[in-house]
Amino acid sequence: MVRNRDRVGRRTDRSEALYRRACAVLVEGVSSPSRGTANYHPFPLFMEGGEGGEIIDADGNRYLDIMLGYGALIHGHAHPRLTAALREAAERGALRATANETEVEVAERICRTIPGAERVRFANTGTEAAMGALRLARGYTGRRKFIKFEGHYHGWSDPFSVSSNPLPSGAIGHYNDPIPIPDSSGITPGALEDTILVPWNDADRVEAALKRYPGQIAAIVTEPVMANMGVISPGAGYLAALRELADRHDTLLYIDETVTGFRLGIGGAQGRFGVQADIVTFGKALGAGFPVAAIAGRAEIMGAMRWGGVLHYGTQNANPTLLAVTGNSIDMLNEGNGEAYRRLDALADQVTAGLRRVMAEAAVPALVQNVGPMLQIFFLLPGHEHVTAIGSFRDFAAHVDRERFNRFAHAMFDQGVYLSPSAALHSVLATVHTPQDMDRIIAAARAVLSNGQRGLIEPPADV
Repeated sequence: MVRNRDRVGRRTDRSEALYRRACAVLVEGVSSPSRGTANYHPFPLFMEGGEGGEIIDADGNRYLDIMLGYGALIHGHAHPRLTAALREAAERGALRATANETEVEVAERICRTIPGAERVRFANTGTEAAMGALRLARGYTGRRKFIKFEGHYHGWSDPFSVSSNPLPSGAIGHYNDPIPIPDSSGITPGALEDTILVPWNDADRVEAALKRYPGQIAAIVTEPVMANMGVISPGAGYLAALRELADRHDTLLYIDETVTGFRLGIGGAQGRFGVQADIVTFGKALGAGFPVAAIAGRAEIMGAMRWGGVLHYGTQNANPTLLAVTGNSIDMLNEGNGEAYRRLDALADQVTAGLRRVMAEAAVPALVQNVGPMLQIFFLLPGHEHVTAIGSFRDFAAHVDRERFNRFAHAMFDQGVYLSPSAALHSVLATVHTPQDMDRIIAAARAVLSNGQRGLIEPPADV
């Protein structure tokens, strides 16, 4: 095999050696498949640290980081204020598994910040929070079925693990009758029998499902921005339509803000789009890099979690050491009446406009879509140059050239920019990023595309 340094011009010997070691003790050499060779070729880069807006690999190469822990690192790496808060809290003990004042203080911040959040229950990951929220919706309503949208990801628990990943468009069935495709082996048919699959961004299809199962649907479950197919914005008025449909059909609206919460504005996507959920979940940016998640919502609904009602346990729930970081992060985001978010939006405008110019200059058929500081480049398949937007799971499956994006991302590594190589994910910005960093991203993309688009068209040599 040709060494990675020979292919991309960087020394990555230590990453290669670590990968060989890892394969002997870890499945695929990693602890999550998105980090492995499904996305990274010929082996993943092993990262050893980060500073501010940069991440540093095992060979000492530095990259401007716009993956940011899949969106968790809202303030970048090792922010001094957050590391000081962590250090101070850790000196009082890593875990108490008791009621603690820090959880009260952080819950108060969330209730002040998030529309409709009257009560909070802390968890550890977005998957865990989504599992608890679904159980809560079912327990509170006494119903079993729920609406889940094509292409939306709510963690890897069984009821949600259907039609979450990009698939060939012919495999997913007719628009009016989507084929529910399990995301994994090991999922029983019974786990999915109450999952009603519907295309997103079409309120009529949601209403049809509600009418098909009158009085049986516990909740409409949605991401406010489709973040598992790059970045796809809700259509004008779509989230408001979901709210109206939930009210009219006496069901709950559960908005999963694992990705968008504490990233798109002071009130998350709910605040940005002017909609209010009955139940909302958070992860990723809430913990600013640490495993902190939460379920929040109306007091009446959340009260169903009282002992003897809807069960939700967790030894690590509301870990005071990690919540000390969370509280400081929320304060930082709220300072100056949300100045951090205005800066993030301005940076996003700068980099998306610049990337669009680069694609146009290079005559590359590609779209750059964003919602605030979440953005993705969609390279279009040959013959699909007429497409003007990716608006759904089906659009992604039909029009997006995933392999071309993967090669582009690897070429960006060589230019010192680190992003997810999966076209189904997206890039994000941090509060520590600067306008100069955006220029660096734009220049890197221009360099990748400058040589007749060779880096996009020719697959990397691996033999």
